[in-house]
Amino acid sequence: MHRRHQAIPLLQAAQASPTLSQLAKLTSESSARLKAIEPLIPPGMRASVQAGPIEGSTWCLLVRGNAAASKLRQLLPSFEAHLRSKGRDVQAIRIKIQSHSPF
Repeated sequence: MHRRHQAIPLLQAAQASPTLSQLAKLTSESSARLKAIEPLIPPGMRASVQAGPIEGSTWCLLVRGNAAASKLRQLLPSFEAHLRSKGRDVQAIRIKIQSHSPF
C-alpha cells in the first residue's frame, strides 16, 4: 500500500500547528511594528533596518552597522512611544547589529 503525500500551502500548515501558528503571528506583528515606525526612521537608514523577534513586550530591531545602531538607539524612546500610541504592547526595543557575511 502506497501513501501519497500532498503538498499543502505554508499558511495552511502554520494554521494547523500551534507552534507554527504562533511563529507566523509573531513574524507578522514584528513586520507591522517596523512598518509603523518606518516614517520615524531617517530615509537613508531604512534599508539598514529589519524587523527582529518579539519576546514578550520586548521587540528587537536588526541593524546593519554600528553607526546606524548608534543613531537608532537615540530614537528608541520615540519609537516606543509611537508604538504604544498605536496600541502595540512594546515596553522596550533592543538593537542587534547584524554581522556582515563574507559571502
